[in-house]
Amino acid sequence: MDRAQKEKVVEELGQIFESSGVVVVAHYAGLTVAEMQDLRARMREAGGSVRVAKNKLAKIALEGNAYESMGDLLTGMTVLSYSEDPVAAAKVAQGYAKDNDKFEILGGAMDGNVLDAAGVETVSKMPSRDELIASIVGCIGAPASNIAGAIGAPASNIASILSTIEEKAEAA
Repeated sequence: MDRAQKEKVVEELGQIFESSGVVVVAHYAGLTVAEMQDLRARMREAGGSVRVAKNKLAKIALEGNAYESMGDLLTGMTVLSYSEDPVAAAKVAQGYAKDNDKFEILGGAMDGNVLDAAGVETVSKMPSRDELIASIVGCIGAPASNIAGAIGAPASNIASILSTIEEKAEAA
């Protein structure tokens, strides 16, 4: 890899650290190619990505960044999992770590804060952006449906009463 390619990689890694909602750093020593492809597929499905980069280049990309202290995590065979959604990459990485002992989460970064492994686990338990939006929409829609039900209930009650009166009149 020549100097121009290294500079391009450093720039790309800098963009990852700056624009991602969450970045998870993990050791992946011993993972097979198929297991790594599985991780990438799971991450892609959740809207995230996986990147293997040289630790030295990643540390250079972190210089002067809010996540600079995350450079301490970059030792050995490390992989970066990241997503724009502040919890998607953490959820997928945590789930994958439970399924595969060779994948060990070291820590990560979120919203200008460097996280340890326990911090990444805590983030993974938070509801995702989509789950939050769904619950907000449910909260907003529930009162409207209750009002519609309350307004429609008297009309249906009156209709059933009239039907009963009509049946009695016909029987008499």
